[in-house]
Amino acid sequence: MLIFASLIGQNIGKAEQKLSGTVIGTEYSVNYSNFTKSTTVNTKYDAFDGNLDTFFASWDRSSISETEIPRTWVGLDLGEKYVISKVGWAPRNAPGFGERRVQLGLFEGANLPDFTDAVPLYLIPEPGIIGTMSYADVNCSRGFRYVRYLGPDDARCNIAELEFYGEPGEGDDSHLYTVSNLPTVVIYTNGDFYGRDPVDKVNNYTSTISIISNKDDGTTTFFTAPGTTRLRGNASMGFDKKPYRIKFDKKQNILDAPAKAKKWTLINSWGDKTMLRNSVSFEIARRMGMDYVPYCRLVDVIYNGDYKGTYQLCDQVEINTNRVNVTEMEITDVDGDALTGGYLMEVDGYAESEGEGHYFWSNRGIPVTMKSPDESNDLPACLNYIYNYFNALESAVWSENRANICRYMDLDSFLKLFLVGEMTGNTDTFWSTYFSKERNDDIVRFGPIWDNDLALDNDYRTHNYFINQSKNSEWLFETSSGGGSSKAGSMGDFVRHILNSVVSDRIYNLWSNALYNGGLESRSLQEYVDDLAEEIDLSQQYNFKRWPILDSLEHLNFQALGSYDAEVRYLRNYIYNRCVWMNVKTGVVASGVTELPAQPDYVEIYNLQGVKVYSGNSMPSLDRGIYIINRGGTTRKVVITK
Repeated sequence: MLIFASLIGQNIGKAEQKLSGTVIGTEYSVNYSNFTKSTTVNTKYDAFDGNLDTFFASWDRSSISETEIPRTWVGLDLGEKYVISKVGWAPRNAPGFGERRVQLGLFEGANLPDFTDAVPLYLIPEPGIIGTMSYADVNCSRGFRYVRYLGPDDARCNIAELEFYGEPGEGDDSHLYTVSNLPTVVIYTNGDFYGRDPVDKVNNYTSTISIISNKDDGTTTFFTAPGTTRLRGNASMGFDKKPYRIKFDKKQNILDAPAKAKKWTLINSWGDKTMLRNSVSFEIARRMGMDYVPYCRLVDVIYNGDYKGTYQLCDQVEINTNRVNVTEMEITDVDGDALTGGYLMEVDGYAESEGEGHYFWSNRGIPVTMKSPDESNDLPACLNYIYNYFNALESAVWSENRANICRYMDLDSFLKLFLVGEMTGNTDTFWSTYFSKERNDDIVRFGPIWDNDLALDNDYRTHNYFINQSKNSEWLFETSSGGGSSKAGSMGDFVRHILNSVVSDRIYNLWSNALYNGGLESRSLQEYVDDLAEEIDLSQQYNFKRWPILDSLEHLNFQALGSYDAEVRYLRNYIYNRCVWMNVKTGVVASGVTELPAQPDYVEIYNLQGVKVYSGNSMPSLDRGIYIINRGGTTRKVVITK
């Protein structure tokens, strides 16, 4: 009884309470009466005065265009740690726009006064209600001394009132908040670039990078490590929603990724409104049996207190045991066997603008960038070696002699990359093509695939091809650069010469094996899309509140369907239609046949109009006529005469 009473007393002492403390936040406010900088009007103190008609409005506006200004905010120094259980807010009393000025506003907790260790407490999903306090429970078990609210992008932190509730205590990390069911990546820049977003891919901003992810038992895992961040990409770097490269100070295992590595990427998928095309393309490559497929995980990103939206957290394409698995060269590897590898290279349409001395043009006009070793300015011997090697490979390809070509390349690795590029309809398959060479190995291997946001019929340059594909027997790569796929230099001829050296059975065998043994068929791929769309659903809703572009043409879009569901449906339809075309093109089924046998030993029989007349596990007796019979992955036209 005494023990029970004591526990009751402890619980009463720790009951949820409305918290108070020293008001902290952005120093300067705006006086709207004369639009001047102020420390007495509309200040941070008005967010805690209990009056819904007063408000805090910062002098600076948090905006993606003002990258030199850290985001504006207001909060409390609680004096000791509290586990926050609830937050409350009310928007500025300004009908017509005050309501929107809290949507995607972010609550955070921290134990460092500069908030570089901050984790999210709650992201406001909807506009506020003027004159009314709104509340949300907080699912975060860690204790914080400092709490704050950051206004959304393009706002002056307009907030009428804030409230924090909680219990005193250190807490723990068993339950931390994530924006959606996806992992949440939280990045804070510090040092000379404190609170600022990167503006280029030259300067590396010192950063604290954290990842919060859900576990099946309802708890969360928390990872944090120091590193640097910067922008990445080419065209994608110019979009409002920026892509980022992460580089940890030490190699790290993150989430369920196979590789332990320093470098990772956050892909923004601006022009891909499904935000699934990279993931789906990688899955197609996996089912095709490519040696290495980059790791890819859908995540939410918060950068310096700003919710940036849905991203794909991916491998950096680099030499690593669980990435491109070849020997990583040292700076002293300049002669003998050491000079033979390992190399990571890219046929690179951006070579001249991005190569920075790491590239060359081949004898027949293909631009090649040496990605690794990446200190090639200090290693001219490496660049000279791979230049001579690639030209020998190129000469073999132009000879159209299969045996000669196979002296220099793993032909199946190229054909798999080719088939994935054709299945996904990737405009840039041969604008950016990775390949590698191991030490003391004369064979080049192609892959991985990369950068598929324009794939799966998401590019106006190739859309007409897919509209007419049922009447078209050309591979996508064969279409002209003015109305089809892009090729770096003479890469189109490179591909054509290889295909001229390959008998059709090799392509047939690779494709049919992927269909029957790898699961590369339309129904299964559509189910994969459905699963991803369900997984991303809440995150994509937040993303398109942050970036309302579903009704607008972005990047190289040929259409804007106006809703996320419509974009996903279009992707699903593309997969079905392209699978049908690929099955016919590779010879796995006859023209007019749109379905595949469910099992390798299954028999399906069609008439010449493509109508199924029989399916089963044995051959039936057939009336006189001409039939298309698919058995065990082999399709034949058969004439029955009696």
